[in-house]
Amino acid sequence: MSGTKQPVSVLVVIYTAELEVLLLERADHPGYWQSVTGSREDEESLRDTAIREVREETGLDASQYQFDDWQQQNSYEIYPRWRHRYPDGVTQNTEHVFGLQLPKRQAVRLAEREHLNYQWLSRQDAAQMVFSPSNRAAILAFPSANLKLA
Repeated sequence: MSGTKQPVSVLVVIYTAELEVLLLERADHPGYWQSVTGSREDEESLRDTAIREVREETGLDASQYQFDDWQQQNSYEIYPRWRHRYPDGVTQNTEHVFGLQLPKRQAVRLAEREHLNYQWLSRQDAAQMVFSPSNRAAILAFPSANLKLA
């Protein structure tokens, strides 16, 4: 049986003015760390998808902070272990990158079924810890290309 997930997703890098990055540990694959991610539902805008995913995965309201579309897209092959979530024959996903800057570290409320733990790390440590190459690239690129400190 095939899934119904759209092959259109968002990646939201949550970071502080001190360049600390929030990472979440996947519940379905302990040891796999990532930024907030998720697929678009129905016809929602990419911005609305990103805001929804941040709220669902961390409890944070992205609209209360500096929230930017980084105008970056990544196309990648969906890992075989997750293809069952998509319609038959879908093997590629297009990911849209957003950034959410918080004034300082915050405690988050994890989505229990999705994540086991969270941690705040330096940009360099976070980039080394994530399993996704596109997540790593976004973390490493944002200070020079996208950071807008108040």
